[in-house]
Parts: sequence; C-alpha cells; structure tokens
Amino acid sequence: MVRKFLSLLMVLCACACTAESPAPPAVTRVPSKPPTLITDAQENVPTFVRQVIDGRTVELEGGERVLISLLAPPAECWAAAANAFAAKTLLSRPVRVTSLIPGEVNLWLEDGTDYALLAVREGVLRAQGAAGVLAEAEAAAARENRGLWGLPCNGMDVTTTTATASSTTPPKRVQPTKSTTATNAPPVVTSPPPAPTPAPAPAPPPAPPCTVAYRITGQWPGGFQGGVTIKNTSRTPVNGWTLRWSFSDGQSVTQMWNASSSQHGAAVSAANVHYTATIAPGGEVSIGFLGSFRDRNTAPRSFTLNGRACATG
Repeated sequence: MVRKFLSLLMVLCACACTAESPAPPAVTRVPSKPPTLITDAQENVPTFVRQVIDGRTVELEGGERVLISLLAPPAECWAAAANAFAAKTLLSRPVRVTSLIPGEVNLWLEDGTDYALLAVREGVLRAQGAAGVLAEAEAAAARENRGLWGLPCNGMDVTTTTATASSTTPPKRVQPTKSTTATNAPPVVTSPPPAPTPAPAPAPPPAPPCTVAYRITGQWPGGFQGGVTIKNTSRTPVNGWTLRWSFSDGQSVTQMWNASSSQHGAAVSAANVHYTATIAPGGEVSIGFLGSFRDRNTAPRSFTLNGRACATG
C-alpha cells in the first residue's frame, strides 16, 4: 500500500515538472504618428486657401474670410498683380495660420515662408507700419524697382498724369501792327495775364490717436523685464486693439501679461485679452513682458495701434 502511494506521488510530480509555463501576455503596440511639417495645435493646424479676395484677404478651407496681418491694402495701380501673385502662391495649397485678433491671421507657406514678408520683399504689397525685417524688405524692393515700386506705379498708390502743353505754355503777347491808313493811331497794348492764385497751405496732419510709453523695469545678464503703457488720446473709445513694434538689437519676448504676444523676427505684435480690450478716451492700459537680449537692449523707436502710428512719451 505504501509502495502504491509513493508511485502515484512520483507520477504526479513528473507531470507537474513537464507542464508548460503559461505564455506571457501579448504586448499591443500603438503605431506612432509620423512627423509632419505642420503641427496639429488648435491654432497651428494645416488648412487650405480656397479663394483669394485680394492680395491680403483670403478665404480658408472652412469658409472663413481672413485678413493677413502686417500687410497694407493693395495699391490701386497694382491691385490686379497683387491678386494674381496671391492666387499663384496660395490657392489650393497647404498653409499654416495663427490668429492675433478675430479676422486677422499670420500665414506661413508649407515650407515655413512667411507670406507677408514674401509679398513685401517681391514688391507686391506694402507693409502695414513697416518696421524691422519688413522695413528692410520694403526698402530692398524699392531700391531694385520690384513690383509696385517700378512702372507704372513708381511706389505711388495713384499714377500721376503730366500736364498738357497748353496748360504749361504761357500766353503769347500780341504785337501791334503798323497801320497803313492812320499814322497817328496809338499802339495796341495787350493786358498781362492775371497773376496765378497761390495754392492754399496744406492742412496740418491729424494728431496721433494714441501715446505709448515703453520702459525697462529690470535687467539682468541676457534677460530683462519691460512694460508698455498705451493711452487713448482720441475722442472715441478703442474696442479691441493690436500694438506693434520692432526691436533693433535682436531682443525676443518670452512671456507677456495683459496681452497675448506674437513675434516674427524683430517685429512684435501684442493683442488685447478680453479684460483689456476697451480703452476709453483719455484712458490707458498697461502690459508687461519678459524678454531676452544679447549685447544691447535698445528701446523701440516707433509703435502702431491698429495700424495707426502713436506718439511716444
């Protein structure tokens, strides 16, 4: 009896030793998404331009009609060429946009080219409040007579016409003729032409609608803290605004409060947030920011508010 029990126990042990170990659980691999040139952030997604309205206004894939930031309205004598350039460059092509204010965007081509800088550099459009790299691009286009800086516009919005010959030739004086019948007749004297009426003096330019005070409140090696105060000097309230300026020493804005910032090269845009959108007549609003710099930290020389130049103080 004991021998049978030992034999049974040995058989059970042999079976337990030869049993297969349970297989490890299968590992599920999630395929990684291949990298793309354009990110999928909410305001940085790929889209298409489906219609060009003019050189700086387009309709996006979703039907939204937007204005491309930093570009001035097309010059009248170059409007058709500006429209053709925008259609050739943007129509049905992938682009990337970020929004500064409702209805106004920054727009990049698929290869990362800034469309506003490209249009200004080719002389297709002027820059709105040109400064920094945009001012340099506009000056280069003017020097090389590209686009609207050449014929027939010559950099002017309206082509001037030359005066006709009849308007510039002075009237001829009629010389008296010798009479064959009356020797004692007095000579005929013509009256001189009336003196031209002097042109009225040009009206003085309107006062700037705003004043901007820029200050550096703190500075350390490679970094600084700055502040900007915007004062509404007009008689009407400002409802929604974008303040623009350009740095001259390669400074960069790294953080901003009381406004949202965007920077392209040296050009900086600061757009209001919801609680700073309105500036009453005579009122003011202040924004602050942190920035970085290399060697020098020169203050900007000019500012524009919604495309209009401001006084500095």
